[in-house]
Amino acid sequence: MYDVNIRSIIEQREKKTLSKYACLSSNSIGRLVEEEPCLLRTCFQHDRDRILHSKSFRRLKHKTQVFLSPEGDHYRTRLTHTLEVSQVARTVARALFLNEDLTEAISLGHDLGHTPFGHAGERMLNTLLPKGFHHVRQSLRVVDLLEKEGHGLNLTAEVRDGILHHSKGSGPVDVREVGAKAKTLEGQIVRFADIIAYVNHDLDDAIRAGVVAVANIPAHLLDCLGHSHAQRINMMVWDLIETSSRGDRIEIALSEQTLAMVTELRDWLFTHVYRLPGVNNDFEKAGRVLQELYGYFMEKPERLQGYGALCLEHDSAEVWVADFLAGMTDRYAMKLYCDIFLPRPWATL
Repeated sequence: MYDVNIRSIIEQREKKTLSKYACLSSNSIGRLVEEEPCLLRTCFQHDRDRILHSKSFRRLKHKTQVFLSPEGDHYRTRLTHTLEVSQVARTVARALFLNEDLTEAISLGHDLGHTPFGHAGERMLNTLLPKGFHHVRQSLRVVDLLEKEGHGLNLTAEVRDGILHHSKGSGPVDVREVGAKAKTLEGQIVRFADIIAYVNHDLDDAIRAGVVAVANIPAHLLDCLGHSHAQRINMMVWDLIETSSRGDRIEIALSEQTLAMVTELRDWLFTHVYRLPGVNNDFEKAGRVLQELYGYFMEKPERLQGYGALCLEHDSAEVWVADFLAGMTDRYAMKLYCDIFLPRPWATL
């Protein structure tokens, strides 16, 4: 049907133009289930497209980033966060002559397993489930099993590894232990791009919401990182590129000073934004929504499929309910809660 193998041409171009430390598409370990390669796209481009067209990716537009159901149109959602991570990561990968397609695929897939109501939803599910819950493991479960009605997306090993190793939480940003970071430099870039994106856009949203004022931000952080959103992003990205490319090898890292300032800004956000009573109170309420839905469906798991849940035969009821709840958007979770637990006004006949 096709006379030209465009994928092969792109793979040859990668070999000629990318760094010797880049993860070449032609050198991929492969997929969980072997399949015929696409003639148009490299394996990493194909992964990116599969993620982009997935249902779980589309649902990110209605999942909380920081503020629960904000009235303004300009606050970030989990989807816009993902796009900002992708933009930062691709910029760094391009500057270091690494594989931009692999970097983009990991970036777009890194938060697919996030719950409704942000980290509050994740904390609640982690409390409720006997084996705990973490959005990183759930993201991998989404791409391996839950998408395409239980068939999964069958992504490459490199993209799956990058998704699995992107998260930091309140732990160290720069990890050195074997097995604690992604095997590819592209995956390691996404880990840094994630924090660069969220500390900047969460601070920007907090200022817009009036939760914090610029005058409240520690002056030494602004002096070091920049006094505007654009300056801070630019400074962090430049620092990551310059620090990573020093010497004979590429080693993805921020400079010691910038890493310390970024970590301090993240910790400051936890205290002054994420855990602020006015913000946290709404998330406690949202967590109870998931708690009551979890209890309801654990008592009546037979009703899950009636709501469109995917219940895989080899999994327990706890896993069925967790998959269903984690996949919800904020608004669907609240609507379902109202439908199940709140009385409706009596209709006049």
